[in-house]
Amino acid sequence: MTIDPRDRLILALDLPSVAEAEAMIRKLGDAVSFYKIGYQLGFAGGLALARKLADTGKQVFVDMKLHDIGSTVAKGVESIARLGASFLTVHAYPQTMHAAVDARAGTNLRILAVTVLTSYDDADLAAAGYDFTVSELVAERAAQARDIGVDGLVCSAAEAANLRSVVGSRMVLVTPGIRPAGAERDDQKRIMTPSAAIAAGADYLVVGRPILEAPDPKAAAEKIVAEIAATAKQ
Repeated sequence: MTIDPRDRLILALDLPSVAEAEAMIRKLGDAVSFYKIGYQLGFAGGLALARKLADTGKQVFVDMKLHDIGSTVAKGVESIARLGASFLTVHAYPQTMHAAVDARAGTNLRILAVTVLTSYDDADLAAAGYDFTVSELVAERAAQARDIGVDGLVCSAAEAANLRSVVGSRMVLVTPGIRPAGAERDDQKRIMTPSAAIAAGADYLVVGRPILEAPDPKAAAEKIVAEIAATAKQ
């Protein structure tokens, strides 16, 4: 699968208002072609912005991590598909994934299953009652997603190489927790640089604060795209 390096960077619009998001989009110009809208912006009018971005040729990743009874998930997926979004996340529970895959049939929306959040480590899973390590639970959920027909996975870049052996080349791997060299870890526990993530097999990299909080966000985005391009050629 060949993906333009610029399209492999997904900018997380983790901002409190549509006005601030639109100001950031103007700053970034053509440096970014793919945007992620999550809870913070989505609940502040961001879903209307998702439609606007899609209508202007940008790709949109709606990161709502759906998880509910099947019929409710299906209705949510149908609504997101009508916005023109490219990606939508659901939690990687079998019933939820089945409902989402069935509901996106006939649309251009691709469903991404969230295996284990990148802010979790083995101790967090143990505290939640799981008798699995992160890597074991990620592999189990990835195999289920593959068999159900999910389009891709959200996973830590640290798991990308191992997941390729589980899901093959058909499914896309989308990796948050990306931090350029020297950037703060913030609340992420499983992080990786852009070049290392691409080398590990990630298809798309989600980056937020290292671009949003940079003195020159456009230059920061362009630097990451250049790093992606250089690594992809190797």
